[in-house]
Amino acid sequence: MSEAEQLTQEELEGRVQTYIDAQANLDLLRFITCGSVDDGKSTLIGRMLYEAQLVFEDQVASLQQDSKRVGTQGGDIDFALLVDGLSAEREQGITIDVAYRFFATDHRKFIVADTPGHEQYTRNMVTGASTADVAVILVDAEHGVLTQTRRHSFITSLLGIRNVVLAVNKMDLVDYSETRYNEIVTDYQEFAKALKFKNITAIPLSALKGDNVIERSAHTHWYSGPTLLGFLETVDVSSFDTSLPFRFPVQWVNRPNSDFRGFSGTVVAGAVEVGDDVRILPSGENAKVQDIVLYHDQLPRAQAEQAVTLVLDREVDVSRGDVIVSAESPCEVSDQFDASLVWMDQEQGYIGRSYWLMLGTTRINATISDIKYRYNINTLEQLSSREFDLNDIGRVTLSFDQPVPFESYDDCKALGSFVLIDRYTHATVGAGMINYALRRAQNIHRHAHNVDKAARAKLNGHKGKVLWFTGLSGSGKSTVANAVEQALFAKGIRTFTLDGDNVRHGLNQDLGFTDADRVENIRRIAEVAKLMVEAGMVVLTAFISPFRSERDMARALFEEDEFVEIYLDVPLETAEERDPKGLYKKARRGEIPNFTGIDSPYEAPRQAELSLSTGDLTLEECVAQVVELMEQQ
Repeated sequence: MSEAEQLTQEELEGRVQTYIDAQANLDLLRFITCGSVDDGKSTLIGRMLYEAQLVFEDQVASLQQDSKRVGTQGGDIDFALLVDGLSAEREQGITIDVAYRFFATDHRKFIVADTPGHEQYTRNMVTGASTADVAVILVDAEHGVLTQTRRHSFITSLLGIRNVVLAVNKMDLVDYSETRYNEIVTDYQEFAKALKFKNITAIPLSALKGDNVIERSAHTHWYSGPTLLGFLETVDVSSFDTSLPFRFPVQWVNRPNSDFRGFSGTVVAGAVEVGDDVRILPSGENAKVQDIVLYHDQLPRAQAEQAVTLVLDREVDVSRGDVIVSAESPCEVSDQFDASLVWMDQEQGYIGRSYWLMLGTTRINATISDIKYRYNINTLEQLSSREFDLNDIGRVTLSFDQPVPFESYDDCKALGSFVLIDRYTHATVGAGMINYALRRAQNIHRHAHNVDKAARAKLNGHKGKVLWFTGLSGSGKSTVANAVEQALFAKGIRTFTLDGDNVRHGLNQDLGFTDADRVENIRRIAEVAKLMVEAGMVVLTAFISPFRSERDMARALFEEDEFVEIYLDVPLETAEERDPKGLYKKARRGEIPNFTGIDSPYEAPRQAELSLSTGDLTLEECVAQVVELMEQQ
């Protein structure tokens, strides 16, 4: 009779409960595996799970069958198949997506993220690293430290991971050479001097053979350090520190009935107790914590990583995106920042382009106002740049459309990390970390005019407005704008035309015609037009302005009835036939690069206030439609 059969039901339940209690009290370690492609990351995780006896018998049987079918290891088990779940991953033998696995030993619980090694999937690696406490960076013993090893190490450092395992894998392929191992460790440590790692623990191993993964290997008698699992079970990482000031981004205003109003969210730093003085940012109002609610329970205290509802002692204006902080140690509020940025989109990022930015629980409009530099990953050299390409990493200046509470990323990840989102596709285009607020954000304040916009409109007899003419070169923008200005001027309306060519002779003479320069060109024009509208003038702009993003950025600068987008809709063939300046012919011959409509895109408006088919309408008809629209407004 087995031991289990001899146990009474009560004894068996007791053992189960003891095991559950022991597991519940274990701390949790999040770690990632990263490095260059084919360094053995998935194989390492699979081997660890297998040797730690954390794989069920039916999984082992399925794994053996899959290994025979795939055939990458002959008749042996291919441990990478335990982690590589996508069919494309198994077919190509690479990791594409981030694969998460949960497992536990008697000493600790783990969540491991197996991240892809290919450069094109660097953005996936950033996602996996964003929540990790430890990084296991693999290096192939045959190939040594590669470009992607450096890239992943740099991102790991940038994201604040301070404990790193340098796993020198595939030692079996170099006959477990101590000399080769030392060469790789020395090479890596020299590169890592410029990074912010606190500890680098080097371990020689073979994920395929199991050397130094769970048990110490006899093949590396010259190595006296820990095994990989031994290190992961004992490494000291504090996931949160209750001594930090209290920080609580509001996720939801909880109002189930007229008698209850609370603010739900997760404590991201510090701790709070009933009776504590708190401040709501960015408004700056103060209150006391009256109750801390968790479903039906009332708690005396809440600390980091707890999701609760706070009830305050008085009615204050609090919305989603606000942050409740310690009144004694509030965080800063600003709208301009120095930040580190990882670009994650195929479409380039430019100075002057605006995006949605998610910071904590708030979404705001943000603009890349400057690209200070991007990094050469191999040398960490800082390179001058006006745009970001896929997987570029660099330092930028960001401007928000409103002040937000924040912390530097090093002090509080939750209030110092953000993502940039394309406002059209809703794709995540970048992930970043706030380094600090710019001092000029505190030194520059908007001046209030005694003679305001309303007073100028009363004097002029009309409001200021911008008529934004957009369309291909040769669509008739300048011609129509000039004729409309004459018609409006004849009616006594104060007008001025900002023409593309004229502006490039002065204000924008330093700009070329790359996509980055076009973005900056329109940003400057929009700001000038805004000032002129505030002066009470009707401004007519005649620019190709090929990108919707920049036209929408311009629109956002004005009040709802101040911006009129007028699309001069003409087929490319018609515009080429007109070609008043001979530009299309030069572009077709390759003499003018980045020419809109030929080798640079034009994004037609989706909801322009007025569309003029200048191939069908006469000039007089176009002018009449614009003037009629102005009179209607």
